[in-house]
Amino acid sequence: MVEKFDLKLLFQKSELIPAIVQHAETGEVLMLGFANFEAAELTIKTGTAWFFSRSREKLWNKGESSGNFLHVREVLADCDTDTLLYKCIPVGPTCHTGADSCFFNSVWKSENE
Repeated sequence: MVEKFDLKLLFQKSELIPAIVQHAETGEVLMLGFANFEAAELTIKTGTAWFFSRSREKLWNKGESSGNFLHVREVLADCDTDTLLYKCIPVGPTCHTGADSCFFNSVWKSENE
């Protein structure tokens, strides 16, 4: 079921919610950030991914210093309306290490395939 709703509803439980970034074409999970209402609003308004940095306690636009912007194609909320999914087309690598995705450290893998 596809439903549009007021963005403010996402922030009723918490002022800061997870924002998962997924490649819009491949489905690969690229990164996880956090968004407050203003970051989510800026993402929708500008078409690039905005987050709230918990360590720096400020808004940041992914790519503002590296040039590796995330062009957002769609923003979805999960069924509990407490997590965002940004479907993006990345310009360059997403991870600050230079990797395409931030998820490259293998913690465990099943031996049964």
